[in-house]
Amino acid sequence: MRGYRKTGNDKVRSEKAGRRGGRVGRYLRILRELARLRMQQLMVFRLDFFAPFFVDGSLFAVQLLVFDAIYGNVERIGTWDRGAMLVYIGSFSLLNAVSMSLCFFGVISIPGKIRSGELDLYLTKPVSPLFRLSFEQINPGSLPLVCMSLCIIGYGIRTGGLRPSGRQVAAYLLWMLLMAVLYYDMEVLMRSLSFYVLSTSRMDQLEEASLELCMKLPGTALYGVYKLLFYCLLPYGLMATVPVQSLIGELSWAGGLWAFSIVSGFSLLTAAAWRVGIRRYESASS
Repeated sequence: MRGYRKTGNDKVRSEKAGRRGGRVGRYLRILRELARLRMQQLMVFRLDFFAPFFVDGSLFAVQLLVFDAIYGNVERIGTWDRGAMLVYIGSFSLLNAVSMSLCFFGVISIPGKIRSGELDLYLTKPVSPLFRLSFEQINPGSLPLVCMSLCIIGYGIRTGGLRPSGRQVAAYLLWMLLMAVLYYDMEVLMRSLSFYVLSTSRMDQLEEASLELCMKLPGTALYGVYKLLFYCLLPYGLMATVPVQSLIGELSWAGGLWAFSIVSGFSLLTAAAWRVGIRRYESASS
């Protein structure tokens, strides 16, 4: 038998794969360093480190009381029973908690840095300015919310008597990862409007109202114009609904394809909005 000989195309593909792997490793090292620096900053003042645990934990407890008041006497919403609703609430809370732990406080600082011209400093660094802006304000105080959300998901699975297969659990985790990307895309897209308008306070209010509604009401309960709004234009209704549907075996191929296209479309839109915004950005020194 003749030995396998690499062609020119094979070598090019190998080199590209090596560069991608090196880039991923580089950004992981940068993320680790940003996390280390953030922890050092927080530990200078110990109250800044421990206070968020109490504040976020108290807020989470209040939210649970609100959810219990809403769903305490409701056995079923559409095809979902109480167990599925608990999994939904835990899933949405988990997406929110992961965002707050990793990137939320960095992303919300983008409009202020654009208006003040502080973005100039990030454009001169040998790393993506959006990456550094997003992850330089890591918040360990929100990590307990991640654990509490996982507990709610587990309790919901037990309450509903669900017996998901390994394939369903894997699909759920994959969809949660994709929806975490969509959650981040929406956060960045909203703040990228600061490149084009003077104030985004109205968009912040819209985002807050949409999140509050969709955290309490699953996408399966939305119809008509509301489904169009929260499945297409502001896809917060998809974020926890699709993972739960995959876990309980309700997600169709058409629904999964639609959700994947929404995630892909908003990722491309966010990347384009950021690139165009950076091109038209006028620094404070210009």
